Amino acid sequence: MPPKPTNKKFMIPLSLTVALWITASFFFFPSCGKKENLAEAVSKEDSIPDMRTTGVTTYISDSGMIRYKIITAEWLIYSRIDSPYWAFKKGVYLEKFDTLFRIDASIKADTAFYYELKKLWDLRGNVHIRSQRGDKFDTQQMFWDQGKERIYSDRFIRIEQPDKVLTGYGFESNQQMTEYQIYNNTGIFTVEDTAPVDTAAQPKTNHTK
Repeated sequence: MPPKPTNKKFMIPLSLTVALWITASFFFFPSCGKKENLAEAVSKEDSIPDMRTTGVTTYISDSGMIRYKIITAEWLIYSRIDSPYWAFKKGVYLEKFDTLFRIDASIKADTAFYYELKKLWDLRGNVHIRSQRGDKFDTQQMFWDQGKERIYSDRFIRIEQPDKVLTGYGFESNQQMTEYQIYNNTGIFTVEDTAPVDTAAQPKTNHTK
């Protein structure tokens, strides 16, 4: 039976693992509902979240320090499967903090998935990142590997710096978004000569480095 949705706003420091289990224990309430038609290869555990919470604002700590802030309209947690993950199907806003609690980067996306064991974020749909020094990154899909401290994409990307705009297919950066490179460059423009690009209109062609 699917979990009963809750509508809570909470702001507490949690480790990535503890966040999963403590939050689930507080917000998981079973309820009866409509039966979902599942394909034979898909089990209920794969399709029904253990926890669904709405209206979430929370801080997450790593190694005893608050490092991330998450704001989302809906947070789904799937923990009883081989590869546990979180789903943010109604959009997510993330802030990453440095050791002095300054914002390293802010990230927005229409949809996001976080794979707990891999420490990997898959951000999809109108992904917008702003770095501490003000550079803006826009693409349709971005991966953030927290374990390797690496951010990358193989999609079309637009990077706006204070004086110019860079575009290309394929991108890789450090986690602070201060050192990065674009692969398959398609142009360098002055800020005055270009407007923000609708990345949704760009062809979704995969490119290798």
